[in-house]
This record gives sequence, C-alpha cells and structure tokens, in this order.
Amino acid sequence: MNLIDTHAHIYQEDFQSDIQEVMARAKENGVSKIYLPNVDVSSIREVKALVEKNSDLFIPMMGLHPCYVKEDYKEQLAVIEKELREGKYVAVGEIGIDLHWDKTFFVQQQEAFRNQIRWAVELKLPIIIHARESLQEIFQILDEEYREGLKGIFHCFGGSVEEAQKIISYGFKMGIGGTVTYKNSNLPEVLKNVDLQHVVLETDAPYLPPVPHRGQRNESSYVKLVALKLCDIYGKSLDEVANTTTANSNQVFTI
Repeated sequence: MNLIDTHAHIYQEDFQSDIQEVMARAKENGVSKIYLPNVDVSSIREVKALVEKNSDLFIPMMGLHPCYVKEDYKEQLAVIEKELREGKYVAVGEIGIDLHWDKTFFVQQQEAFRNQIRWAVELKLPIIIHARESLQEIFQILDEEYREGLKGIFHCFGGSVEEAQKIISYGFKMGIGGTVTYKNSNLPEVLKNVDLQHVVLETDAPYLPPVPHRGQRNESSYVKLVALKLCDIYGKSLDEVANTTTANSNQVFTI
C-alpha cells in the first residue's frame, strides 16, 4: 500500500519533540511521501531544514498563505518569488483566499493570489489552493488567470457538488482530509457524486485530525483513516483507494 499525504505542516513546532516517531508512524501506515506547504517567510527555514534531513519522505512547496498576507505582503512575496525561482519546489502553495478569520486584507489576498498563480504558470508548477469561505472569490480569479496547463489541488475541499464540478472543469483535484470523517460533514454525500479520480488525500497536520482523534494533534499517519473513510464512501478496497489517490497526486506533481 502506497499512500501520499499531499498537505501537512510537519515542520511546525508541534512536531519538534517527536518528529522521528511521527515519521516512523507515517511509514508504518503506508505513507511514502508527505508534501509540505509553506505559509510565510518565517517558515521557509523550517521547511527546508526538514526536507534536507529527510528528502526521502518530505517534499517542499513554496507560497504565501492568505492568512499571513498583512501590511508587509509585498516584501514577503519578493522573498517567496526568489525562493521559487532559485530553489527546488514542486508547487506554489499554500496560496489562496481566507475570509473566515479576517477580511481586513481581502484586496491584498487577491493580489497575492494572482501574483502567485502567474508565477506558477510561468514556472510550470501546480498550485495548492486554500479556499476557506471563499470558493466563489477563488473561482472568479481563476477564471481570469487560468492558462492552459495550470493544475493543482483545492486543499481541504468542503464545498457542494456544483463547486466540485467547477473544480473538475479546471482539471484540478480536491484534497480530502479528516473533516470527511466528522459526524456533521456533508462531504460523504458530495463525494458520492464525484469520481475518485478527482480526489487526493491530505491531513493538514497538525490541524483537523480525523475521528477518533478529534481534539488531538493531527499527523500524517492518520491519512490512512481518511483513506478508510473513502473506502466506505466509494465501496472500494483500501488498495484501490490508495492506488487511485496516489496516482492522482502524482499527476498533479508530475511524478
């Protein structure tokens, strides 16, 4: 079994005390690759350090997360762009728009998102989209900025069937994580109308742990619990879900 966690913040302080155990548990549960989305300038060093020590497991991405778009966003973007052009990154992310926590910098979030999409197009890299309470705003920008060959993942997808179809129309995948296991989630019903070929697995560790670990720190080994939930939704075996979602992620990252 070969599982891929397409989105995890394992480089954060939450994992400093037991990173070796976290990595071992991931491998024991069939996880062969963990993709690390950057969030801002301050996290670049941690991302790079973890990848340098464990390049067989971790793969870096580079972007400015919308929640970190503040007054200094232009300076941050300049550093992010330099990293993308000079470093070895497989995607531009995590980027997008977040209207859940703070709408103060909505205009700046839009500008940062557009710039990073354009870099991705130029560099022929996929984008990893953060779209919290902002799918329509994301779609509006993508409709304007989309160019042939652009691909990516809508991280932590939680939308409707119609929104899923819109994502599919771009040729993008949907990242499904622990929220699909939550009792009040509508994702299982939505996914019944979405072919598994459009889905990739993720954890967003340390956030959004699946049942039965709600309230605890999330980690990449729990991606297997997400896969098992998809087995129930799609009526497929674990090997089938693992093989399909891994192939899907490899399409995005051109592996």
